[in-house]
Amino acid sequence: MRFGSSPARSIVSAAALDALLIIVFVMLGRRSHAEGNDLLGILGTAWPFLAGAAIGWLVTLAWRNPVALRWTGPLIWLSTVVLGLPLRVLAGGEAPLSFVLVTAGVLALFLIGWRALALLVMMRRARR
Repeated sequence: MRFGSSPARSIVSAAALDALLIIVFVMLGRRSHAEGNDLLGILGTAWPFLAGAAIGWLVTLAWRNPVALRWTGPLIWLSTVVLGLPLRVLAGGEAPLSFVLVTAGVLALFLIGWRALALLVMMRRARR
């Protein structure tokens, strides 16, 4: 099953959606901690997680099937969290256990969740 109207468009759309959802996660977190949502602040907080997701895309060869739930979605999520959190700490941020748990949960919902919804929609369309 393919996502989108062409393979190239699917890859760009999936990567952009992953990045957008990571940025939404960052913006929600910054807002809940009364930090500004200025562009530099958002990017400063988001880059470790975006880097982790990019590495996840490379490791999983996600461009082959960006919507796959078996490996692609969970491994991109895992890479985003497992690499993003240490990068955040190395960059001077903090990562208390509560932040780690919220990060893992929200990013799982976002990065795996949209893929599950996309697959559900594609399966329903295929039945028609």
